[in-house]
Amino acid sequence: MATKIILDCDPGHDDAIALLLAHGNPDIDLVAVTTVHGNQTIEKVTRNALAVARIAGVTGVPFAAGAHRPLVRVAEVAASIHGESGLDGPALPEPTLEPDARHAVDLIIDTVMEAEPGTITLVPTGALTNIAIAARKEPRIVQRVREIVLMGGGYHGGNWSAASEFNIVIDPEAAHIVFNESWKVTMVGLDLTHQAIATPEVVAAIAAVDTGPARFVVELLDFFGETYRDQQGFEHPPVHDPCAVALVIDPSVMTVVPVPIDVELTGTLTLGMTVADFRSPAPAGCTTHAATALDRERFWALVVDALERIGDVRV
Repeated sequence: MATKIILDCDPGHDDAIALLLAHGNPDIDLVAVTTVHGNQTIEKVTRNALAVARIAGVTGVPFAAGAHRPLVRVAEVAASIHGESGLDGPALPEPTLEPDARHAVDLIIDTVMEAEPGTITLVPTGALTNIAIAARKEPRIVQRVREIVLMGGGYHGGNWSAASEFNIVIDPEAAHIVFNESWKVTMVGLDLTHQAIATPEVVAAIAAVDTGPARFVVELLDFFGETYRDQQGFEHPPVHDPCAVALVIDPSVMTVVPVPIDVELTGTLTLGMTVADFRSPAPAGCTTHAATALDRERFWALVVDALERIGDVRV
C-alpha cells in the first residue's frame, strides 16, 4: 500500500524536487499539497508549486495556500538562495491547476479527519506554521496523523545562523508546538541533508533521463549550485527537502535514531536551535527522532527513478 502524504512546502528549488519525487514514486500517494511562507512570499511559493505541478503532470491533487507569515515574528525569505521568484533559473509555465478554495490549514485538517486514523503522514519542508496552527485548531489530528517527517533543524549547527536552520528559525514558536505534541516527529535536518550533495555525476544521471521534468531539475540544480557556492561556499549543492520524502518511501535509505529534541525560543545567539540530547539513550516513549546517515546512492536512485516514471509531460 502506498503511503498517503500531505506535502507542506515553500518551493524553493529543493521543494520542487521533493514534489517531483513524491509524485513520481509509486510508494507515495500524494493526497494534498499545501504551501507556507518561507523561501519566498506565500503568493510566490504557491504559484511555484502550481507551476511544478504542471511540469510534472500532477492532476487530481488539491493544492492550497497557507500561512503568509510566522505565528509571532516578521516574515523572512531566502532570496539569496532561491532568487526573487523563489524558483529562479528555469522558465516556469503558467499554472493550469486552480488552488483549492480552503486555507491550507483547513485542507490539512479535513484530509486527516476524513482518512482512517494512522494513514496520513505529514511531510513539511518549510516553516512549520501550517502544521502548528492545524494542531491547535483541531487537536484531534495529533492522534490521527501517522507521523511527521520534516526537513528542518539540525543537531550540530545551522545555516541561517550558527545554531539554527532556516525552516525552524523563521517560525520557532510553530516548530516548538510541532516538536512538543505527542505525535511521532522525525527531523531530517542539516546533518543528514548535507550528505545529499548533487555532484556532477548526479546531475549527469538526471540529465540522462532526457525528459522535460528531468531537464527542469538540471536547470534547478544549476541555479541552486551557483547560489550555494556564492552564499555558503559549497562546491556542490545539498538538496535538502527530497530527503524527507525519501525517508517515507524507503526507511532504509537513512539511519534514524530516537532522541529528545526541543526548540530554543529565547537564546540571543541560539534562537530556533533544535536541541537534541544525545547524552544518554532516549527514554521510553520518546516521540522525537533524528536522521543521522544517508545512503546517498540509494537516495539519488529514487530521484532518478521518479523522474523516469513521470516521463515526458506535455506542458
